Amino acid sequence: MALDIKIPPVGESISEVTLSRWIKKDGDYVEMDEAIAELESDKATFELTAEKAGILRTQATEGDTIAVGALVASIEEGSASASLDSAVKEPVVIPVNQAALVAPSKNETYANGSPSPAAAKILAEKGITAGAVTGTGRDGRITKDDAMKSNQPTIASSLAPLASTAATPIPAPAKASVATAPIAAANPLARIQRRERLSNMRKTVGRRLVAVKNETAMLTTFNEVDMQPIMDLRSKYKDKFKEKYGVGLGFMSFFTKAVCEALKDFPAVNAMIDGDEIIYNEFADISIAVSAPKGLMVPVIRNAESMSFSQIEKAVVELAGKARDNKLSIEEMTGGNFSITNGGIFGSMLSTPILNPPQSAILGMHNIVERPVALNGQVVIRPIMYVALSYDHRIIDGRESVSFLVKVKQLLEDPSRLLLGL
Repeated sequence: MALDIKIPPVGESISEVTLSRWIKKDGDYVEMDEAIAELESDKATFELTAEKAGILRTQATEGDTIAVGALVASIEEGSASASLDSAVKEPVVIPVNQAALVAPSKNETYANGSPSPAAAKILAEKGITAGAVTGTGRDGRITKDDAMKSNQPTIASSLAPLASTAATPIPAPAKASVATAPIAAANPLARIQRRERLSNMRKTVGRRLVAVKNETAMLTTFNEVDMQPIMDLRSKYKDKFKEKYGVGLGFMSFFTKAVCEALKDFPAVNAMIDGDEIIYNEFADISIAVSAPKGLMVPVIRNAESMSFSQIEKAVVELAGKARDNKLSIEEMTGGNFSITNGGIFGSMLSTPILNPPQSAILGMHNIVERPVALNGQVVIRPIMYVALSYDHRIIDGRESVSFLVKVKQLLEDPSRLLLGL
C-alpha cells in the first residue's frame, strides 16, 4: 500500500513552499527518514524526509510552488532491487531524430545518455541531439535541467554525433565549410532574455518591503563615526583576541554592543506596535543582515545585551556560515527587536535601510573612508563611517531617534565605555 507524502507545516504564517530539487528521483528506493527533497519557504530552506522505506513516486516537479498539506509524492512497497529493475525497464519517449544509434556497453545502462520525456521535448525544441548533452541524472540520464542548460549547436556540431556513429565516414561536399561559416557567425550581437520564476523568499520580501513603505511612517537620520579608536583597539588586541577565543575581533561586535547599550536608554527604539498597543522589550534580540546565495537573510542573536565581545563574534560567524550554506532554521530567522545591516562590505557610502517589520528601527553601517575632518582646531585625516538609523515615526520621536544615534556614535568613538558598561 502506498503512503502519501505531503508538505508538512513549516512555520507560522507560511502557507506554501517551493520544491527546489528532488534529492532522490522518481523510482528510487529510499530508506525511512532519508532526505528525498529540498523545500524552500520565504524564510529558510529545509529537507523533506521519507516516512517509510520503499519506492519513491514523485507527484510534483522541481520549481513548483506547493501549498502546505498538499500531496508531493508517495512511497510504494518495494525493495532496492525492485527499484533497479524498474529503472532499467522504464520506457523513455525519444524523438526519432534523436534516437541513439549505438548500443550501450556492458558498463552502461539504457538510461545513460537518454533524456527524460521533459528533457527530450526541450531538446527537440532547441534542435539539439541527446548525444551532444551530458546527463547528470541517475545512471547518466539527461534531466530537464541538463536540457535547459544545453546550448543551441552549430550545424557542424549537430552533425558530429551522427558522423561518429556511421560505419564508414562520408566525406563532406567541397562547399560545406563555406556554407556553414556564415551560419555559425550569424547574429554576433544576439539579444538574449531569460525568465525565472520568483522564489517564495523573493515574493515575500517584496510584499513586506512594499507594506513597510505603505504602512509605517519611516524616516531616516544620519551621523558619522570616527572609526580610528576602534581600529586602534582592534590592531592592538586582535591577535591576542583570536588566540584566546578562536575568532576574529570584527566591527560587528562593537556595533552590537553599542546598540544594546543605547537601547537601554531609549526603550522606544526597542519597542514595536501591536494593534493599539506598544510592546516594550527589556531584552535585545539583534537581527544581523547576512548576504546568502538566495538573498538577504536576517538571523537573530538572542539576548545580545548579556553577551561578551567574543560570544557575539562567534554567534555572527556561526549564523553567517549557516546562511551561506542555506542551513538556517526558521527559529533562527524568527523574531528580533532591532536590526543591523552592513552595506559597507559592498562599498556603499550612504544608504537608507528599510525597516524589518514588526521592528521599529534598523541601523545601517557603511564603508570606511579617510576624510578630512576638524579635530581640536586642526584639519586631520580620519577613517570615517556614515551611519543611518531608519525608524518608525509612529512610535519613535525625532528626539529619541537622533539621541539614540548620537549615543551609538559616542560609544563607538570611545570603545572603552563599552568595555566598562558606561
